Amino acid sequence: MNELVSRAYKDVKKLFTRSVFLGAATTLSAAATVVAVDHYQKRNIQRKTKFPHLEPQHVEIGNTSTTVYTYGEDVFKDMLEAINNAKSSVYLESYIWKGDEYGRRFKDAVIDAYHRGVDVYLIYDSFANLVVQKSFFDFPEGIHVLAYPLFRPQILTLDLKYTGRDHRKILVVDEEVGFVGGFNIGSTYATQWRDTHMRVTGPGVWELVSAFVNFWNHNRKGRLPHIEPVHTPDWLPRIQTAANAPIRQVYPVRNIYLEAFRRASHHIYLTQAYFIPDAVFLDELLAAAARGVDVRIIVPEASNHVLTDWLSRGQYSKMLRGGITIWLFKNAMVHAKTCTVDGVWTTIGTANIDRLSLQGNYEINLSIYDTDLAATMERVFESDLSNCRRLDLDEWENRPLLNKVGEVLLAPLSPLL
Repeated sequence: MNELVSRAYKDVKKLFTRSVFLGAATTLSAAATVVAVDHYQKRNIQRKTKFPHLEPQHVEIGNTSTTVYTYGEDVFKDMLEAINNAKSSVYLESYIWKGDEYGRRFKDAVIDAYHRGVDVYLIYDSFANLVVQKSFFDFPEGIHVLAYPLFRPQILTLDLKYTGRDHRKILVVDEEVGFVGGFNIGSTYATQWRDTHMRVTGPGVWELVSAFVNFWNHNRKGRLPHIEPVHTPDWLPRIQTAANAPIRQVYPVRNIYLEAFRRASHHIYLTQAYFIPDAVFLDELLAAAARGVDVRIIVPEASNHVLTDWLSRGQYSKMLRGGITIWLFKNAMVHAKTCTVDGVWTTIGTANIDRLSLQGNYEINLSIYDTDLAATMERVFESDLSNCRRLDLDEWENRPLLNKVGEVLLAPLSPLL
């Protein structure tokens, strides 16, 4: 009897193992097929890059001045001007820093600042810049450069705290003017991608100073100097940062969204480059829609990551049936990570709505309570809607059967992206 039980157990174990491997192989094969087909279809396509955008929008929030940017050339111009006028310090952190025309402009600007006697601290992510020539990140010895490591050995022990990347984009000059948002540094982002960034001066800039300094001090090694943290005499409950720090298992960005959704009574306008919400996140949006909140989400019609598109689409049926409207941004990549709720609350930052951003990467979002800023962000949203087409439920339900099968096969990848 024991022998029969043992044999049955082994057979079940073998069947389970084979099923797991077969499932994984099927999912990976589907992913490889989707990527290959996408590459084939796009190889000779020149995407149009004309899209509506507003001039920089200025909003005063108490003693803090802010500017909202929706076009790369506009924000890069002001960022470079700030660096060129730097007197004491430049803190620059960018997930991607291309070695192209705009990348070189920023490199030349920080080197010139250093030669004027300015203290320069730079952070970039090694993985995100693998395609950039390593020599591009050679700077004069006196410039302090922190390359967030490509690999951390703790990953081998499956310690998820060490899998996140540094996805943040921050510039602070003289601890007086700061920039944060979705724009990476590069020529493509200057004119071809629709993104959102914010400039902050006044007491509110401390939020960005503190975020940069804390990250630097926690991750610096070797001869990289410690930066003395600065306190602020101003408590600004209307302007705060939510900074994800995976090594400390701190993930406030997700929470600021969830709290805003729970409070929503009229509308939620959300713009996302990569939208793969977890069950709780999606449930809060559906609950808001069920109580009559106008929930609108802008996503790319076709992003630069085709797998993300397919995983996002796997949620569309549930969203559309639940009263959420989906708006597809046409002819260009929309990379913004913004939301405004009820004409009161706004967030602008670096975090996407996916596992990597909300529970994996270093991210930073500003959380702001101000009606004038919310009104500005609603104008931005309306401008973006003019370049969108609304996805109809009937259209979506009648998509090809092959697409539906692909979405099911790829769904197991959602927790990884």
